[in-house]
Formats: sequence, C-alpha cells, structure tokens
Amino acid sequence: MSDHTWGVLSNQAITAAGVVYFLALLCALVEWSSWLSRAKATAATKELVGAGAPADEAVATDPADDVREYRAALFGRLSLMLTAIAVVCHLVALVARGMAADPNRVPWGNMYEFTISGSFVVAAAYVVLYRRLKLAWMAPWVLGFTVVVLMLAVVGLYEPVAPLTEALNSYWLVIHVIAAIIATGGFTLGGIASAAYLLKSRFPDATLLARVPELEALDRVSYRIHAFAFPVWTFGVLISGPIWAHDAWGSYWNWDPKEVWAFITWVVYAGYLHARATAGWKGKKAAIVALIGLATLWFNFIGINYFSSTSQHSYAAPAAPAVVELISQGASQ
Repeated sequence: MSDHTWGVLSNQAITAAGVVYFLALLCALVEWSSWLSRAKATAATKELVGAGAPADEAVATDPADDVREYRAALFGRLSLMLTAIAVVCHLVALVARGMAADPNRVPWGNMYEFTISGSFVVAAAYVVLYRRLKLAWMAPWVLGFTVVVLMLAVVGLYEPVAPLTEALNSYWLVIHVIAAIIATGGFTLGGIASAAYLLKSRFPDATLLARVPELEALDRVSYRIHAFAFPVWTFGVLISGPIWAHDAWGSYWNWDPKEVWAFITWVVYAGYLHARATAGWKGKKAAIVALIGLATLWFNFIGINYFSSTSQHSYAAPAAPAVVELISQGASQ
C-alpha cells in the first residue's frame, strides 16, 4: 500500500470510529433511560406503599418492569459491543496514520494525532476495565467525551501526514508519550468518577443519577484509577520526559511551559494521593482535588499550545512545502 492509501485508510477509519462511537452513545442513552424508568417506577411504588396500599398490589401496578430491565440489559450489551468495534477502528486509524508517513513513525507528530491517541486510550481503558471495575454506568460519560474530542480533532486540529521534526524523532519520544497518554486516559476516567461523585453527593435523590453507583463505590473506583495513573505519569514526566529533553535539547529541565504545568499536575495528584493516605481525605474533598488535577492536565495539553509561544514542545507539522511535497508524492504513487 502506498503512503497516500494508508492516509486515506486512516481518515476513513477515524470517521468510522466516530460514527460507531456515536451509535454506542445512543445505545447507552437508551439503557440509561430504561434505568430512569425503573427508578421512577420504584419511587412510585414506594409512594403507593407509603400511602397505605398493600405491597403486593403496589408491585403489581408496574407489569412493565421486566421489559425495562430486559431493554436496559440489551442496549447495555449492544453499547459495549459497539464501543469495542469503535476502539478497533480507532486503533486501525492510528496504525494507518503512522504507516502513511515516510519514513513510517509513531502517530504522535502533532496535536491532531496526540488528541486521537489520547481519546483512544480513554475508550480502550473503559472497555478493558468495564467488568473489573463495573463501569457500565460510565458509558454515556466516556462515549460523549470521546465523540466530542474526536469531532474537535477532525474539525479543528487535522493536519496532513508529515515526517517528525528532529526533536520528536527519538525513541524516547515513544516511551515518554506512551506513558503520558496512558496516564492521561487514566486520569480522565478517574476524573469522570470524581465528577459523578460530586453530582451524586449534591443530588442524592435525583432520578437522573439513578444509574450512578453509590458514593462509596464511586470514591473507590476514582481512587483505584488515580493510584494506577499516578506512577505512570511520574515515569512519563519526571523520568522519561527529562531524558528525552536532554536527548533533544541538551538539558534535562528547560522551564518549558509544558514541563512546568506537567509538574504542577504531578504535584496536585501527589497531594491527592498523599491526603488520602495520611489525612484520610475521602469523598468530596478528594473528588475536588482530583478535578483540579484534571483541569491542570487538560490545560497543559490544550491551553499551553494556544496561550504560550515559547514552548519547545511543538506538535506542529514541518514547514508547508514539506507537507505539500509529501502529499504530491503520495498522490503520484
């Protein structure tokens, strides 16, 4: 296959992934609505019993409960299956993107590629941890996030395939970025659990949140995901990152804006884990700190590229003539 064909395959695969993610989101919303219907029926039953109606009679007034349960289970399985298919399409898009470059490379040369890689890790981590951490309730959150991020990447960040810049052409880039992407996906999932905790604690009786687990389960899931992501982030930004910086620029630390904000993110999450382990911070306080850490993480990822003109972490493609030449070469093959 020619470079041009690989590039076309990558674009088609990322489009297919976006469509299938959206279909999975629709299925997840149907599942969620079924749970809401069950929650409303349960609340109505409790009101009838409280009003003096016999319990057997109150339960019998809702014969469609089994139908709701079946529909929720069916669309939940369908949503998971579609998400897994979308993750495979997403992976194909990433592999094809790297194969489209000459020479072949990892698909992390610009913001578009890093964005679709990060969203892939979020979705893939959700599928992998679905049963282990019982994340079925998280489907609309994860899928909605992934669809929005992919849409923004394709519409606002897309760049043609181009060779890596000299600073990025290093095997330490692979090590550094793999760690950073995995940690970013983990922190994002943990942040979703923390946000759900704050909503559930603020509106404990809200029917809309009936699908969300109890507060203790949310707190536990959030902590376990953060506890996994933090050492990966530590390796990515404090070990492999400085080694790559020395290899690329001759210095382990350059006070680059992305380096500084990556360290700020590390400090916030270190404080989160330390406060939980020593001061017994759990629940609402821990969730707030986790969301602060997530905010610094995504500001570092997106904001620095727009608000700083001095960062050495350039995810832009090489000069336009090189891009045009690459496209013309691919089209002629």
